[in-house]
Amino acid sequence: MPFCSGCDGRNRPRRCHLIPENPPHMANDMLIQISENVIKGKAPVVKELVEKAIAANLPVKQILDEGLIAGMNVVGTKFKANEFYVPEVLIAARAMNAGMALLKPLLKAAGVKAKATACVGTVKGDLHDIGKNLVCMMLEGAGYNVVDLGVNVDAAKFVEEAKKHDAQLIGMSALLTTTMGAMKSTVDAIKDAGLKGKVKIMVGGAPLTQSFADEIGADGYAADAASAVDLANALIA
Repeated sequence: MPFCSGCDGRNRPRRCHLIPENPPHMANDMLIQISENVIKGKAPVVKELVEKAIAANLPVKQILDEGLIAGMNVVGTKFKANEFYVPEVLIAARAMNAGMALLKPLLKAAGVKAKATACVGTVKGDLHDIGKNLVCMMLEGAGYNVVDLGVNVDAAKFVEEAKKHDAQLIGMSALLTTTMGAMKSTVDAIKDAGLKGKVKIMVGGAPLTQSFADEIGADGYAADAASAVDLANALIA
């Protein structure tokens, strides 16, 4: 059996330096497994697979894009098609977060930046958070840096946090018709702060419509969390 110039047979089982450490098909298989288990919501398995991918020296950006984000993209598609519902999305997001916890320090060390920063909150007077939480999870799963402002967030807080985090997006949620007016107040505050145009404004929630978003001067309306990701991508393109 012939050996390469760096191996003479006596060194076996030393690895031949001409054989790649991670053949492409092995890396692809690992990333596909990560993606599939994100979709299935298997957090412990995702964590184990991401650990293996890191140990195998796969680029962290590739693990993020082709493993975790790829899985959450499928989840978003299924959610929009009513094939997945809120529980499945929450479980998948938990699995994605199990992998992200391992990747975040490595992404920062490698200088990999998020797609954009989004400040997301439920507006003043509204304490509902399920929709807002779903949007936060889906945006993070799509590669955004998400600042969750919580509920009952007034206009000044949206402006303050957008400036503090140099956000490119502000997302506002409302479930009550009585709190929809707070969205207009927040849009006005953003304009007064000189951020309109620099920061894109997204709105969503059960009582909202595209016409309402247009009326108050928001940049876009999303009917659900998966659509919010599509809208965010379009706004920052």
